[in-house]
Amino acid sequence: MAKTLSFARARVAHGFLACMVWIAAGPALAAAPFEDTIAQRTLACTACHGPQGRAAPDGYYPRLAGKPAGYLYNQLLNFRDGRRHYGLMTQLLDPLSDAYLMEIAQYFAGLEVPYPAPLPTKASAEVLRQGERLVKQGDAARQVPACVQCHGQAMTGVAPNVPGLLGLPRDYLNAQLGAWKAGQRRAHAPDCMKDVVARLSLEDINAASSWLAAQPLPASSKPASALPALAPGARPIDCGSAPQALSADAAPPKAVK
Repeated sequence: MAKTLSFARARVAHGFLACMVWIAAGPALAAAPFEDTIAQRTLACTACHGPQGRAAPDGYYPRLAGKPAGYLYNQLLNFRDGRRHYGLMTQLLDPLSDAYLMEIAQYFAGLEVPYPAPLPTKASAEVLRQGERLVKQGDAARQVPACVQCHGQAMTGVAPNVPGLLGLPRDYLNAQLGAWKAGQRRAHAPDCMKDVVARLSLEDINAASSWLAAQPLPASSKPASALPALAPGARPIDCGSAPQALSADAAPPKAVK
Protein backbone atom coordinates (compact mmCIF):
# COMPACT_ATOMS: atom_id res chain seq x y z
CA MET A 1 0.00 0.00 0.00
CA ALA A 2 1.11 3.58 -0.62
CA LYS A 3 1.66 4.25 3.08
CA THR A 4 4.48 1.70 3.10
CA LEU A 5 6.38 3.73 0.55
CA SER A 6 5.75 6.92 2.54
CA PHE A 7 6.98 5.34 5.77
CA ALA A 8 10.14 4.22 3.98
CA ARG A 9 10.75 7.73 2.69
CA ALA A 10 10.32 9.11 6.18
CA ARG A 11 13.31 7.06 7.32
CA VAL A 12 15.78 8.56 4.84
CA ALA A 13 18.94 9.88 6.52
CA HIS A 14 17.86 13.06 8.28
CA GLY A 15 21.14 14.90 8.01
CA PHE A 16 21.27 14.42 4.25
CA LEU A 17 17.69 15.61 3.88
CA ALA A 18 18.35 18.68 5.98
CA CYS A 19 21.23 19.61 3.68
CA MET A 20 19.06 19.06 0.62
CA VAL A 21 16.39 21.42 1.99
CA TRP A 22 18.84 24.25 2.28
CA ILE A 23 20.48 23.45 -1.06
CA ALA A 24 17.07 23.44 -2.78
CA ALA A 25 16.07 26.65 -1.06
CA GLY A 26 19.40 28.29 -1.89
CA PRO A 27 18.49 29.79 -5.29
CA ALA A 28 15.31 31.36 -3.93
CA LEU A 29 17.14 32.70 -0.90
CA ALA A 30 19.96 34.08 -3.04
CA ALA A 31 17.60 35.73 -5.52
CA ALA A 32 15.48 37.48 -2.91
CA PRO A 33 16.74 40.75 -1.42
CA PHE A 34 17.21 40.55 2.32
CA GLU A 35 14.04 41.75 4.04
CA ASP A 36 13.85 39.64 7.22
CA THR A 37 10.15 39.02 6.66
CA ILE A 38 8.22 35.88 7.54
CA ALA A 39 7.76 35.26 3.80
CA GLN A 40 11.51 35.22 3.30
CA ARG A 41 12.25 33.19 6.42
CA THR A 42 9.83 30.48 5.30
CA LEU A 43 11.47 30.00 1.90
CA ALA A 44 13.21 26.95 3.39
CA CYS A 45 9.75 25.41 3.98
CA THR A 46 8.84 25.85 0.32
CA ALA A 47 11.85 23.79 -0.79
CA CYS A 48 9.82 20.72 0.18
CA HIS A 49 6.24 22.03 0.37
CA GLY A 50 6.31 23.87 -2.95
CA PRO A 51 6.19 27.59 -3.82
CA GLN A 52 3.89 29.43 -1.39
CA GLY A 53 3.26 26.10 0.33
CA ARG A 54 1.19 24.79 -2.61
CA ALA A 55 2.44 21.18 -2.02
CA ALA A 56 5.18 19.17 -3.69
CA PRO A 57 4.38 17.41 -6.97
CA ASP A 58 5.35 13.99 -5.58
CA GLY A 59 2.30 13.89 -3.29
CA TYR A 60 4.39 13.31 -0.17
CA TYR A 61 4.91 16.84 1.14
CA PRO A 62 1.44 18.31 1.74
CA ARG A 63 -0.02 21.71 1.04
CA LEU A 64 0.37 24.36 3.73
CA ALA A 65 -1.29 27.35 2.07
CA GLY A 66 -4.73 28.19 3.38
CA LYS A 67 -4.95 25.50 6.03
CA PRO A 68 -6.34 26.64 9.41
CA ALA A 69 -3.67 28.33 11.50
CA GLY A 70 -4.49 26.31 14.59
CA TYR A 71 -4.08 23.06 12.68
CA LEU A 72 -0.73 24.09 11.21
CA TYR A 73 0.45 25.26 14.63
CA ASN A 74 -0.53 21.99 16.28
CA GLN A 75 1.27 19.97 13.59
CA LEU A 76 4.44 22.02 14.02
CA LEU A 77 4.25 21.33 17.75
CA ASN A 78 3.57 17.65 17.11
CA PHE A 79 6.66 17.30 14.92
CA ARG A 80 8.83 19.23 17.35
CA ASP A 81 7.57 17.40 20.42
CA GLY A 82 7.46 13.83 19.08
CA ARG A 83 3.81 13.12 18.34
CA ARG A 84 4.57 13.02 14.62
CA HIS A 85 7.73 11.37 13.38
CA TYR A 86 9.80 12.84 10.58
CA GLY A 87 13.37 13.59 11.57
CA LEU A 88 13.92 16.43 9.12
CA MET A 89 10.93 18.36 10.46
CA THR A 90 11.95 17.67 14.05
CA GLN A 91 15.48 18.98 13.45
CA LEU A 92 14.25 22.12 11.75
CA LEU A 93 11.64 22.90 14.41
CA ASP A 94 13.44 21.82 17.59
CA PRO A 95 15.06 25.22 18.31
CA LEU A 96 11.94 27.27 17.52
CA SER A 97 9.65 28.78 20.14
CA ASP A 98 5.90 28.34 20.33
CA ALA A 99 5.44 31.99 19.34
CA TYR A 100 7.57 31.60 16.22
CA LEU A 101 5.76 28.40 15.23
CA MET A 102 2.48 30.27 15.52
CA GLU A 103 3.86 33.04 13.31
CA ILE A 104 4.80 30.46 10.66
CA ALA A 105 1.36 28.84 10.93
CA GLN A 106 -0.47 32.14 10.59
CA TYR A 107 1.63 33.13 7.57
CA PHE A 108 0.83 29.97 5.59
CA ALA A 109 -2.81 30.01 6.73
CA GLY A 110 -3.20 33.47 5.24
CA LEU A 111 -1.96 32.51 1.76
CA GLU A 112 -4.68 32.22 -0.88
CA VAL A 113 -3.39 30.28 -3.86
CA PRO A 114 -5.42 28.05 -6.19
CA TYR A 115 -5.58 24.29 -5.87
CA PRO A 116 -4.69 22.06 -8.81
CA ALA A 117 -7.36 19.88 -10.39
CA PRO A 118 -7.55 16.38 -8.87
CA LEU A 119 -5.66 13.62 -10.66
CA PRO A 120 -7.69 10.93 -12.43
CA THR A 121 -8.48 8.02 -10.12
CA LYS A 122 -7.82 4.36 -10.84
CA ALA A 123 -10.22 3.21 -8.12
CA SER A 124 -13.25 1.14 -9.07
CA ALA A 125 -16.77 2.52 -8.86
CA GLU A 126 -17.51 0.30 -5.86
CA VAL A 127 -14.42 1.52 -3.98
CA LEU A 128 -15.44 5.12 -4.66
CA ARG A 129 -18.99 4.46 -3.45
CA GLN A 130 -17.62 2.92 -0.25
CA GLY A 131 -15.34 5.91 0.27
CA GLU A 132 -18.14 8.40 -0.28
CA ARG A 133 -20.34 6.59 2.25
CA LEU A 134 -17.63 6.70 4.90
CA VAL A 135 -16.85 10.37 4.26
CA LYS A 136 -20.45 11.58 4.20
CA GLN A 137 -22.26 9.08 6.45
CA GLY A 138 -19.69 7.14 8.46
CA ASP A 139 -20.61 3.69 9.73
CA ALA A 140 -22.92 3.74 12.74
CA ALA A 141 -22.60 -0.01 13.30
CA ARG A 142 -18.87 0.39 13.96
CA GLN A 143 -19.20 3.80 15.62
CA VAL A 144 -17.26 5.42 12.78
CA PRO A 145 -18.34 9.07 12.44
CA ALA A 146 -18.68 10.72 9.05
CA CYS A 147 -15.59 12.69 8.06
CA VAL A 148 -17.78 15.73 7.37
CA GLN A 149 -18.82 15.81 11.05
CA CYS A 150 -15.45 17.33 11.98
CA HIS A 151 -13.90 18.41 8.68
CA GLY A 152 -16.94 20.38 7.50
CA GLN A 153 -19.69 19.68 5.01
CA ALA A 154 -17.54 21.08 2.19
CA MET A 155 -14.53 19.15 3.56
CA THR A 156 -12.39 22.30 3.44
CA GLY A 157 -11.76 22.21 7.20
CA VAL A 158 -13.09 24.19 10.15
CA ALA A 159 -11.22 27.12 11.68
CA PRO A 160 -9.16 27.29 13.74
CA ASN A 161 -7.97 23.70 14.20
CA VAL A 162 -9.50 21.20 11.75
CA PRO A 163 -7.85 20.68 8.35
CA GLY A 164 -9.57 20.20 5.03
CA LEU A 165 -9.51 16.81 3.34
CA LEU A 166 -9.77 17.94 -0.27
CA GLY A 167 -6.81 18.83 -2.47
CA LEU A 168 -4.62 16.12 -0.93
CA PRO A 169 -3.18 13.22 -2.94
CA ARG A 170 -4.42 9.71 -2.26
CA ASP A 171 -0.91 8.57 -1.29
CA TYR A 172 -0.61 11.28 1.34
CA LEU A 173 -4.05 10.57 2.82
CA ASN A 174 -3.29 6.84 2.92
CA ALA A 175 0.06 7.48 4.58
CA GLN A 176 -1.36 9.70 7.33
CA LEU A 177 -4.32 7.47 8.14
CA GLY A 178 -2.00 4.48 8.02
CA ALA A 179 0.40 6.22 10.39
CA TRP A 180 -2.40 6.74 12.92
CA LYS A 181 -3.44 3.11 12.60
CA ALA A 182 0.16 1.95 13.10
CA GLY A 183 0.71 4.29 16.06
CA GLN A 184 3.28 6.38 14.19
CA ARG A 185 1.23 9.56 14.38
CA ARG A 186 -0.40 10.97 17.49
CA ALA A 187 -2.14 14.16 18.57
CA HIS A 188 -3.16 15.90 21.78
CA ALA A 189 -5.21 13.65 24.07
CA PRO A 190 -7.94 12.66 23.64
CA ASP A 191 -6.66 11.60 20.23
CA CYS A 192 -9.91 11.40 18.28
CA MET A 193 -8.30 10.41 14.98
CA LYS A 194 -6.54 7.48 16.61
CA ASP A 195 -9.90 6.22 17.93
CA VAL A 196 -11.64 6.66 14.56
CA VAL A 197 -8.92 5.06 12.46
CA ALA A 198 -8.70 2.09 14.83
CA ARG A 199 -12.22 1.13 13.66
CA LEU A 200 -11.31 1.34 9.98
CA SER A 201 -9.85 -1.47 7.88
CA LEU A 202 -7.08 -0.83 5.36
CA GLU A 203 -9.74 -1.23 2.68
CA ASP A 204 -11.82 1.50 4.35
CA ILE A 205 -8.81 3.81 4.44
CA ASN A 206 -8.04 3.22 0.78
CA ALA A 207 -11.68 3.80 -0.21
CA ALA A 208 -12.01 7.07 1.71
CA SER A 209 -8.63 8.33 0.46
CA SER A 210 -9.42 7.39 -3.14
CA TRP A 211 -12.76 9.20 -3.10
CA LEU A 212 -11.43 12.31 -1.35
CA ALA A 213 -8.45 12.64 -3.68
CA ALA A 214 -10.76 12.51 -6.70
CA GLN A 215 -12.97 15.42 -5.59
CA PRO A 216 -12.55 18.96 -6.95
CA LEU A 217 -12.39 21.89 -4.58
CA PRO A 218 -15.52 24.04 -4.18
CA ALA A 219 -15.51 27.64 -5.38
CA SER A 220 -14.48 28.75 -1.90
CA SER A 221 -11.75 26.58 -0.43
CA LYS A 222 -11.58 28.50 2.85
CA PRO A 223 -12.23 26.61 6.11
CA ALA A 224 -15.70 26.90 7.61
CA SER A 225 -16.04 29.13 10.65
CA ALA A 226 -17.94 26.57 12.76
CA LEU A 227 -18.55 22.85 12.95
CA PRO A 228 -21.66 21.61 11.13
CA ALA A 229 -24.73 20.58 13.08
CA LEU A 230 -24.70 16.95 14.19
CA ALA A 231 -26.58 14.56 11.94
CA PRO A 232 -29.48 12.67 13.58
CA GLY A 233 -28.05 9.94 15.80
CA ALA A 234 -24.47 11.19 15.54
CA ARG A 235 -22.43 11.59 18.71
CA PRO A 236 -20.21 14.59 19.46
CA ILE A 237 -16.48 13.86 19.35
CA ASP A 238 -14.03 14.97 22.02
CA CYS A 239 -10.84 15.92 20.21
CA GLY A 240 -7.81 17.25 22.05
CA SER A 241 -6.30 19.00 19.04
CA ALA A 242 -9.55 20.73 18.14
CA PRO A 243 -11.42 21.72 21.30
CA GLN A 244 -14.89 22.82 20.28
CA ALA A 245 -15.05 25.62 22.85
CA LEU A 246 -12.03 27.40 21.37
CA SER A 247 -12.88 30.62 19.56
CA ALA A 248 -11.64 31.23 16.03
CA ASP A 249 -9.39 34.07 17.22
CA ALA A 250 -7.74 32.20 20.07
CA ALA A 251 -4.42 30.39 19.85
CA PRO A 252 -4.53 26.61 20.28
CA PRO A 253 -3.36 25.17 23.60
CA LYS A 254 0.39 24.77 23.95
CA ALA A 255 1.85 21.30 23.85
CA VAL A 256 3.16 19.69 26.98
CA LYS A 257 6.70 18.47 26.40
